[in-house]
This record gives sequence, C-alpha cells and structure tokens, in this order.
Amino acid sequence: MRSLSARIASPRLLTVSLIMSAVLAACGGGGGGTATPAPGPVAEATPAGLTLEKIGSYSTGQYEASAAEIPAFDAASKRLFMVNAQLGAVDVLDMRNPANPTKIDAIDATTVLAGASINSVAVHNGIVAVAIQAAVKTDPGRMALYRASDLTLLGSVAVGALPDMVTFTPDGQTVLVANEGEPSDNYQTDPEGSISIIDVRNPAAPVERKATFTAFNGQEATLRAAGVRIYGPGATVAKDLEPEYIAVSADGATAWVTLQENNALAKVDIASATVTDVLPLGYKDHGVAGNEFDASDRDNAIRIKTWAGVHGMYLPDAMASYSSGGQTYLVTANEGDARAWGEGNAAYLGTQDPTLGFIEELRVSALAAAGGWGTVPPQLRSVAGAPNLAGALLDPTVFGYCGALAGGIPGTCIANGELGRLNISWTQGYKTDAFGAPLRFTSAGVQDVNGDRLMYEKLYSYGARSFSIWNANGGLVWDSGAEIEKFLASADCKLGSARNMPCADYFNSGHDEGDALDSRSDAKGPEPEGIALGQIGSKTFAFIGLERMGGVLVYDITNPTAPTRVDYLNTRDEWVADPDPANLATVGDLGPEGLVFIPASRSPNGKPLLVVGNEVSGTTSVMQLNLRY
Repeated sequence: MRSLSARIASPRLLTVSLIMSAVLAACGGGGGGTATPAPGPVAEATPAGLTLEKIGSYSTGQYEASAAEIPAFDAASKRLFMVNAQLGAVDVLDMRNPANPTKIDAIDATTVLAGASINSVAVHNGIVAVAIQAAVKTDPGRMALYRASDLTLLGSVAVGALPDMVTFTPDGQTVLVANEGEPSDNYQTDPEGSISIIDVRNPAAPVERKATFTAFNGQEATLRAAGVRIYGPGATVAKDLEPEYIAVSADGATAWVTLQENNALAKVDIASATVTDVLPLGYKDHGVAGNEFDASDRDNAIRIKTWAGVHGMYLPDAMASYSSGGQTYLVTANEGDARAWGEGNAAYLGTQDPTLGFIEELRVSALAAAGGWGTVPPQLRSVAGAPNLAGALLDPTVFGYCGALAGGIPGTCIANGELGRLNISWTQGYKTDAFGAPLRFTSAGVQDVNGDRLMYEKLYSYGARSFSIWNANGGLVWDSGAEIEKFLASADCKLGSARNMPCADYFNSGHDEGDALDSRSDAKGPEPEGIALGQIGSKTFAFIGLERMGGVLVYDITNPTAPTRVDYLNTRDEWVADPDPANLATVGDLGPEGLVFIPASRSPNGKPLLVVGNEVSGTTSVMQLNLRY
C-alpha cells in the first residue's frame, strides 16, 4: 500500500458536499458571516445518533422511466434540481416548504444541443452545472451553466462522449465532468473515456481541458496484470476505461474517478488536467468468513454463506470523499455493472455475429454446462484468441465443495440452489499460461493443446454487495463485507414508512416486483448504488441508497476503520403487488439513484435533510434527520 499524498491533507473532517458551505461561511457569503470580526462560526453539536423520517415527496407520475435520478440543491433560491431522464431535462422544485416540494420549472438541454438529454446536475453558490449527452451518445456532449434563481443560460462548452456526472471543486472555480464514452450498442464505435476539467470563473465563456488516458495506451498487459479490467473487443486503454463518478479532495487539487466496468479508480491532478494513475481495486474473496452472500434466486430461502472460488468485483458507481486524521478517504457504493451491448438484438446471439454486440455476463450453469455450451456470446468461443472453444469446466480442486468432480463433471455446482444461477463474467477466471493465454482442456478435464474447453478456477461476480472506504491511493481501508445482506435478513430490519414490515419477508427483492423474496440474489443482491456524505458536529455520516431492495442505509464513518450502522429507512409501502402505473401513488419509493445531503445551516426548515431521487417510481423523497443527543 503506497503512502498518502501530503497535498490532500486537511485538518478537519469535511465532506465534499459541506466544503462549499464552510467556504461561504468563512467569506461571509450565503448569510453565514457578519461585517465585523468574529471568532468564527458556532460549532455544531455532535449527535449521538440520528433517525431518518420522510417528511415530503414529489411525484412525476412516471413509472420505470428514470424520471427522478440525480438531485442538487441551491440554498439561496431554495430550489432543488432533479435530473428527469424521461424528459431529458432537469425538473426544478420549490423547496421552501420541504414537506411539499413543488415543480415550478425545468431546464431543457435541447436549447443547447439539439436532441440532447441531461445526465447529471450540480450546484455551487447559485450556479447550476449540467452534463448534456448528445442525441447520438458516442458524439461529444456539452456542459452548460445556468443561474439557479431564474434559469438563465450563462454559457456552455463541448466535452467528451456521454458526460455522465458533473461536479464542482470546493471553491466553485472549476467544474469536472466524467465522460463515460460508452460504446455503441453493436460495439463498433467506442469513444475514449475522459474527464473534462473546466474553468468556470467566467460562466459566459467556460474553458475546457481534458484529462485523457491516451498516455496509458500500450500498457494493456501491465494494467491487466495489476488487476484493471481491460476487456472490450479490440479496445485500447483509453477506449476501454469508462469514467463514471467523481470525488474531489478538500483542497481542490486532486480528483478521483470511478472506472466502474474496469474495477478501478483514476487519480487526476486538477491543475495540470492529467490522469496520474489508474488504481485497481482488487477483488472480494467470497470464500472468506465475513464476505458471505446469497448466490441463488431459486433456492426458496435466505442462504447467506461463503462460496470458495467466487470473487466479487467491486465495480463501484457513486463515490464521495472526506477527511479524517489529516488523510483523504474515498467512500464507494459497490453496485456492479456488466457490459451487455447488443442484448436487445436477437441476431447477435442468434447468428453468433460478434460485430453486433458484446455481452460478458453469463450464468454459471450456462458457462459450465455438462454437455458444452449452448447459446453463448460469440466472443466467448474464441476468448483471448483461443479459437473453436466449445465449453468450460470448473476446477474440482476449487469447486469440489459444491460437487465439481475430476473428469470434467460440474456436479451440483451448476444446480439452481448452488452456483448455477449466479451471474458472472466469462472474460476472466480461466486457467492461463505464464503469458496470459488460455490453457485448453478436453471435455474430461485433461490439459491438451487441442482441447476445446476452458478450465475456470475463479468465478467473478458483479458488485461486492457492500460499500467500501479506500485511501487516497486506492488501498482498501474498510468494507462492509456481508453486513448489508445479513442486516436485510435480520429481525432488526423493517420496511415501510412506518417501519412495520419484516425485511426478511422480501429479502433481496427487485424494485419492479412484488412478493419477490430472493429474486435478486443471483445478480447483485440489494445493489448499493448511490452515496452521499454529511458532517454533523464532529461526526461524518454516509447515506447509501440500495437500488434494488430500496431504502437508505446510514453509517457513522467518522472512524474510517470502524464504521457503524445507524439507521435504515425504506419508504416502499406496497410489497405484495407488482408496482405499476396504476398503484404508483400508494406503492411508495422505488429504486433510489442519487442522494444529496443538506446541512441544517443551509436547509429550508433549519433541520438537516437528505433528498433522494427514486428512478423507478419517479419520485423525489425528502427525509429529515432527527438527531439524538
């Protein structure tokens, strides 16, 4: 583990979302200062704990349309800005009464870029920044700036392809955009991923520089050996890396960017607009006590256990940063994500044409089918340049515990109640030679250069079903392990606004299903996706949105090596019937995507708030933090 960079040290615990308010208070802005010298702001009392309470909601009335995704709040105008992907716009909500947020306007990106849609929004000191995706997602997008109080367009600038997340540096002088650069659906066009670093000191004329990955081209083998997933068809490093989410250090000097599909972070020097490092995150060993999970949706039970040979890819989505003890820490929601391009085109699998897509996800039962492969992605049949493959085996020395036997027999490992239903990536985990080339085996498990089978000694599943804390150089400091699934299976966990239904009755349910116990266990479980941090007094709290199971977990992360769970609120109230447009008004909130913490000093009602965008129910929920002292 490398030493932390001294330049990002900070003497105080400050979350990214609170740094702006601290700067304003110090400068006398935003109502936080006086004209005469003062000893400084009154210290906020530190609570012993907190409880979430939903106090308000706004509904778009749109189901499964991603009509409420990413929120941002402007304290001066008391306006909430919520990305509405269904409209390709940002809904503007009046938050003067947080118990009754009301839509008053919208930001339409098509005035900036024809046919465009908005993916992300951020606010700093009365300026709203939006990330705008082009009508053709592989074309360059734009970043635009608006005045929060009246939505006047101030300026815009071109950025990279598929700008997926936007944020300000703490001083508000720079906007950063994660340009994901996703490929086309047939994977024949694959733009480079990048990070736009934009000087916005003059909002009418923003100036963009790009931090790119082109300097890493040619280092594919080295990066793969280090643990960075580079596996797109024929891709360079710069094309394969896909920036997802950005966190910034308290001093505004350094940014970190999640490279979700690549299971890595990029570290960026903001002043020089340079990617200084690509940091592999490693893998989570699910064979180790503390890292258990439920692997099947067909065993009719909650079965959280260790699975030797199964390794979770963290693949984080959202990320935030904070400081503790003079060090910067990164907090990630380890959602997991698979490349599944062309899955809607029947010809891709039907004709086995690799120019029509690229799907890396496969169930273990399909990968290790006893008679060889049926319908599988065409790229698997010639993985890593090994042609004419027809099947895969499970190494019996690793997977013997679930029934794999010598002689190429998968046994009960591929049964529905064991590992058979688990979704994994076929792109890695097979035995290789010293140069990384796949070793070939016969159907009986004998190594043979003329064999037509791969031998898998590791299975890589999607997401870690956890949230993690990392140091500034990508070293793992703490991971929640199996805590989330174990909590959801426990008697302590309750569902509904009234907290009156056992979570265990609907463990690992999907956000679009009713009465669906265990339905997501074969995929990514509860799917931690969104994260926000908030400082209250001397404590720092993490708020983690669970996309599939729903609800928000709260952890005290003041000590980054020993976080503790504080609360969980899931405001879905109908769990038996399938959600649909007809019962949307009573079903509650589904599919939390983005979250924003509003400190008491900037809150419309003087209480700390958490606002959540729920993409499946299309609702914006306002939660009040009731503090205990």
